[in-house]
Amino acid sequence: MNLIELISQSSFTEIAALLVLAALMGFIGLLLRQPLIVSFIAVGLIAGPSVLDIVHSKDQIKLLSELGIAVLLFLVGIKLDVKLIKSIGGVSVLTGLGQVAFTSLFGYYIGLGIGLDHITSLYVAVSLTFSSTIIIVKLLSDKREIESLHGQIALGFLIVQDLVVVVAMIILATIGIGSGHGDSNNSSVWQVVISGVGLLGFVIIFVRYIANPLTEKLAKAPELLVIYAIAQAALFAAIGDIVGLGMEVGGLLAGVALASTPYRESIAARLAPLRDFLLLFFFIALGATLDLSLLGAHLPGAMLFSLFVLIGNPLIVMIIMGLMGYGKRTGFLAGLTVAQISEFSLIFIAMGISLGHVPQDILGLVTLVGIITIAASTYMITYSHQLYSIFTPVIGMFERSGVPRENMTDDHTDAHYPVIIFGLGRLGTAIAMRLKEQGISVLGIDFNPAAIKHWRLLGLECEYGDATDAEFIIELPLNHANWVVSTIPHLHTGLSSEDIRRTVIQLTRSAGYKGKLAAVSQSSIDTEELNLLDVELILEPFQDTADRAAKMLLEGLAIQSDSSVSHELKE
Repeated sequence: MNLIELISQSSFTEIAALLVLAALMGFIGLLLRQPLIVSFIAVGLIAGPSVLDIVHSKDQIKLLSELGIAVLLFLVGIKLDVKLIKSIGGVSVLTGLGQVAFTSLFGYYIGLGIGLDHITSLYVAVSLTFSSTIIIVKLLSDKREIESLHGQIALGFLIVQDLVVVVAMIILATIGIGSGHGDSNNSSVWQVVISGVGLLGFVIIFVRYIANPLTEKLAKAPELLVIYAIAQAALFAAIGDIVGLGMEVGGLLAGVALASTPYRESIAARLAPLRDFLLLFFFIALGATLDLSLLGAHLPGAMLFSLFVLIGNPLIVMIIMGLMGYGKRTGFLAGLTVAQISEFSLIFIAMGISLGHVPQDILGLVTLVGIITIAASTYMITYSHQLYSIFTPVIGMFERSGVPRENMTDDHTDAHYPVIIFGLGRLGTAIAMRLKEQGISVLGIDFNPAAIKHWRLLGLECEYGDATDAEFIIELPLNHANWVVSTIPHLHTGLSSEDIRRTVIQLTRSAGYKGKLAAVSQSSIDTEELNLLDVELILEPFQDTADRAAKMLLEGLAIQSDSSVSHELKE
């Protein structure tokens, strides 16, 4: 009995082998500075039918994959800002529909140009309109950009795309082509609409009357609160799947239902590791479905379609967002998120094959486009800020003067601020509040709209902007500042080696800043790196807190000791 047969003897052995293979590939990818998502898709390809062929427990892997999708979208929903959604709803709808229409139209003519017939060209063109919500949300979450303006807009038009997927699948299902999105053969457009309205209505009632008292009771047993959160994510995802909305929309609404509770941060923190573990199986399942034997004959056509998706989709997003008044940076970063196709693209083509409209080999064409665009767009999103710096000179045409949609604060160009703080989290806010109490003016910088809103409610001066945007840094009132403080930690996510603190230091110095620099360090290695960058003040929150606590404890012990001696002398 060889090793492959031994692994295939039981589902447990098979999943254990996949985990070992994932850990090995992930470690190799980490050494090579490759995104983990690419490593995990490679695990699926290696474990799939084209190489080792050890993925036989497909039902079990699919179950774990779907649970991971539910938890991922639940965590996105639980952090959504309802007021921000209202403000970006228009651009999300217009951008989502505009991108779908653009890709369908031009993709159709490209298909005709490479010799495909009209029906096949239409199927391929429509399949190219679907972007992978799961991969994009995972990447943006790992980069801590899901709450940024471009992250929220991207999430909005991805949801619009998901609804287009639902409609497309329903149209095919109603004429007898396979199963619809969510395996619901009898779904109709009206059924989905009515079900969606009903589910949304239930969420509104739940948020208003049930969420807070229920979570308050559950929070008395933190483990029970986590179990309930997972159960709600799975339940809503299952309902969404059954009624034809899709697991993604259901999972998202499950998170929205708990977004107003005071325990949302605790729930999110506890579920994040589970999300990452379960999503591994999503990528394994995705890679295992890609049959490499179907790919060779379609390489030229796949390269042409891939370039169209990688370049054309971001361009149309930038054009639409520019016309609506968003800045070139926001449009560029949001546009990169649609530079790939989705797993549903393969399902859509498979449905066309089952009808007899599309030849079998076209699945190989779309599969190869999927491999190319998912891998390439992963790098594009991971290194989006570096790409923006490269393309800044040529994308100015996509921005209207004044970027009216992003003027979140007053113009501070000519103001005098002794201290400018990058990063408006808990540490940055605490520093600013204490300086304000001493009468010192502080300007805060962040690209999280929720953080900007919070600072304004506190009466603090702030500006929406990205710390890695050289043009934005130049416009700041650096000439009058004595200190530039970066409270943004260096998070080692395994995706990107970019250190935002280093970027802030380099860009402010390049902009002519002559004052002093302060930055946060999370470890001794960080401290050494910051010393090499000539940072005058290195903030070590954990060490500083420990020093302060030890000092207070020693003072307390000294007081107790003096009291004891005094008491003994009296006796």
